This record gives sequence, structure tokens and C-alpha cells, in this order.
Amino acid sequence: MSTQLTPLSADPRGETFPVLTPEQINRIRPLSIVRKVKAGEIIFEPGALDMPCFVLLSGSLDIIQPEMHGERLVVSYEAGGFTGEISLISGRRGFMRARVTADGEFLEMNRAQLGTLVARDAELSEIFMRAFILRRVMLINRGQGNVVLLGSLHSAKTLRLREFLTRNGLPFAFVDLDTDSSAQEMLDHFQVTIEEIPVVICNNRNVLRSPSIQELANCLGLNAHITASEERDLVIVGAGPSGLAAAVYGASEGLDVLVVEAESPGGQAGSSSKIENYLGFPMGISGLELAGRAATQAQKFGAKILIAESVTKLNCKRSPYELTMADGQVIRARTVVIASGAQYKKPDLENLAKFEGQGVYYGATHMEAQLCEKQNAIVVGGGNSAGQAAVYLSQTASKVHILIRSGQLSDTMSRYLIQRIEENPAIELHYHTEIVALDGDTQLERVTWRDKNTGETSTHDIGYVFIMAGASPRTEWLEGCVAMDSKGFILTGRDLDPVLQEFHWPLERAPLMLETSQPGVFAVGDVRANNVKRVASAVGEGSIAISLVHRALAEL
Repeated sequence: MSTQLTPLSADPRGETFPVLTPEQINRIRPLSIVRKVKAGEIIFEPGALDMPCFVLLSGSLDIIQPEMHGERLVVSYEAGGFTGEISLISGRRGFMRARVTADGEFLEMNRAQLGTLVARDAELSEIFMRAFILRRVMLINRGQGNVVLLGSLHSAKTLRLREFLTRNGLPFAFVDLDTDSSAQEMLDHFQVTIEEIPVVICNNRNVLRSPSIQELANCLGLNAHITASEERDLVIVGAGPSGLAAAVYGASEGLDVLVVEAESPGGQAGSSSKIENYLGFPMGISGLELAGRAATQAQKFGAKILIAESVTKLNCKRSPYELTMADGQVIRARTVVIASGAQYKKPDLENLAKFEGQGVYYGATHMEAQLCEKQNAIVVGGGNSAGQAAVYLSQTASKVHILIRSGQLSDTMSRYLIQRIEENPAIELHYHTEIVALDGDTQLERVTWRDKNTGETSTHDIGYVFIMAGASPRTEWLEGCVAMDSKGFILTGRDLDPVLQEFHWPLERAPLMLETSQPGVFAVGDVRANNVKRVASAVGEGSIAISLVHRALAEL
């Protein structure tokens, strides 16, 4: 096997690879052990769980990315440098190799000791956390990870895998089979059929053919560090803004917190191109970045996040509560926060499923914007998410048509968005309009819409539709367990008054503000009836829920 080392350029600001001072290193010594190392020694390999963090006192160390036909140098450390990136905080498997290049002494901290350091030392906490995050961003930008994805930009399966990897902050290399003929020749040689595309090379050794999200997560060992059988103080179902806020506040206040997320952190907000009215971000922040920061923050305080796992049932008649997973595992929780969110309503169109991921999308991120560059696109919906998508897509698309069933943009749409839409020559508004047909071969090619006032229909050669209208709650797994309104949103607090007797509330006190018809089970964010559809509101509810969780735990 050949070895080709390609060093990365140095960080000009010293934030990605800072050098610690002797005084800073002395503050680390009480939480570490001294380890003597020899040149050529491998101190960790890809796939290792709970990797230590090493601070170099003397000697030198290379961090290397193994590849199928060799290895690539990521960075070289000398005295004062320290190892690690986000995997050290999350506890997930690492995907790099560390080789000592000169004899020396290292300080070694395990994950628990690193957590103690971060909690106690504000200066070192900032240095380590910033470096870990910037290193992960660097790896993502350079496609340096343990995943190679081979697929087509026009494949719904490929798009779903790319979104999963991107929204979970996992570095990967993407090979476009539409433009890379050599990659296609390799797949032909191994008799990979069209039905088996996309192909994922995982950990440089496992080849997955058209894998599900669950299969990819299992191959990467994303949840290998979590023991589901443990009883938790709090289980949070859903990692949108409200669920992540609950995780941050719960874990920071000493609760044993487990978050269960069916797809990727961020919820609907995670697919927003830019959120400009969230407090503290005057230049705006993407939903992906906000979710990534929040997930890292929760894990920093000790919260565990199960990814690509879904809850199929909540057993309300057991104490502690039992949550049954899709794979049959049972998680026990003393309290539960339901933050499973809502999903956009799907219009009743004959060919909708056929074109999902191949012309019909439910989010407008950088990936989707690339697909419709210099093309016409349609956004369905009149709320904030639809407005943000239209403004973002107008930067690359030739024309963006916004289709709205009513006679106006939503009353809840922010004024700044309305103004941008109305003043943007690349955006055209169509009131009282709905899509009635989708057509095309394998990809969406034509869209027919109808003017509800006149009944007139018209067909347009447009191959990109972004649906962001309405919301239906993800509460089917709670049927018969908690009280809901007629649309399936969960009733909480005073909204329970008319039905509380029907659900046999067992306590003398009334349900707390965000509490459901089951004591110690709370609902926050978009899944809750009468919620305020703003990211800031969702974050607020998630944080408030933790004070109520403490009260419920005190009653047990």
C-alpha cells in the first residue's frame, strides 16, 4: 500500500490548531496522566470509541486519514498542540489515525477528564471547543472523513444520504456518477446495478449498496457509545430547536438526558437556508449551523443523542415510562419531553411520491439550490419557511414562483421577508393558486397549476417544486396516551381543562404549563397545540420545560 501525505495549509489565526502555553498546560496536568511515546507508535486508530485527548509536552505526532490506496496527512502536532475534534465531545467513533513521529511525552486525558476541564476552566473550554468545531468544519469542507458516497445528483436516494451526512455534520467525499466516468467503470466492473446505486464506502472497508439511513448510521457506529437500556432522568423525543434547548438546559443542570432523533438534528428549522430574526444573529444563521452548534453544546454538557432512531410507542401505564423503538429496544424514562415537531402537509397529487427527491423537495438548502441553478422553481406556501426558501433560491434560480392557496401571504410571515419578496424581480407571487398535476419521466419536468378564482389551469416546464405549506404533527406514536386536539397536536397546561377528567388525571395539582395529560410528560415546539411558530419560541419552550421537569422529578 502506497503512502501519500498531503499536508493541509496552516491555520493563519491559530484557532483551529492553537499552541497551548506552559501555564495553560500546567492547569491540565491535574486532570491527566503523563504517557511516554516512541516514534512509530500508533496511539489511536479509526473506529476507536472514547478516544483520549493528548496534549504534547515534547515529541511530535501526525494525524492521518486512511484511504483505500494509502493515507493522507491531516495535520502534524508539536509541543503545545492537542488532539481531537467533535467526536471527542460526542463520544462517537473517531475516523483518524494518530502516529508518533518523534519520541516524547504526552498528557493523556480521557473523555470524562476532558469534560471536567471544559466545565472548570473557562479559558481552556473556549480554546478546546472552538478548535474542535473548526477542525470538524475543515474536515467537512475538504471531504476528509470515513465515508465515500457514489451516486447521482438526480437520485432521490443519493440526496437523502447526502442530507443525512450533511445535517449530522459528518465529513464525506461525494463522487458524482453523472460526471465521473472512471467511477462508473469501477461500479460496472463490480456489477453494481442501477437499483443498487448509491453506493457508500464506509470506514474505508465496508461497501453498502443503496443503504437505508439506519444501515449507514449502524455502519458508522453513530450510536455505539449509547446504552439504551439505562433508565434516564429525561428522554427527549426529537432534536429540533425545542428538543435541543431542553437537552442543553437539562444536561447542564445535572440531569441524565437522552435525545432520540429519527433523522438529523434541527427539525424543520434545520432545513432553513437562513434565519434572520433569531436573537443575537444580526447577519442571520442557517438552520443547519444553529442545529449543529446546539447539538454540540448539549453533548458538551453530557447529553446523549441517538441518531436515525425512532420511537414507535410510549407506554404511559408504566413507571418509569417506557419508549419502544423501531428496532424493538425499550428505553425507560422518569420524565419525557415530546419535541417530535411537525412535517409539511403533502398535497393530494397522483405522482407526488414518484418525484419526491427528484424534483419535489421539502427543504431548500445549499444542495437543492445547486440543482435548480439557472432554472425556474416553485415554492408552495405563504409562511416564513416558504418565504426564506424563495428568497434563498432566487439567488441561483432564474425565476421563483410562490404559489399560495389564500389571497395573501401568511399573517405570521415576518415583515422583512414580505418586503424582500415583493421587491425581488426574480420572485413572482401567485395568489389563490394550487398545483393540480406533476408530470415527467424519471425526473419532474412539468407542473400544472390552477387559479382557484377563475378555474383556469396552465402547464409550465418547471422541474423543481419546494413544498412548505401547512403542518401536520408527528404524534401517531402517542395515540391513546396523551390528549390531542382535532388535528393531532398535543394539548398541554390549561388547554387540558375540558378533557382532563376524561383522561383520568391522577394528581391533586393541575397539569403544569407544558405538561400533557400524563404527569411528567411534556410537549414543546411545533408538536404542541397553539404553539407560536418561531425558532425563538421553540427554544424558549424547551428551556422552560426543564424547570417543570425538575418539579415532576421531585414528586417521584
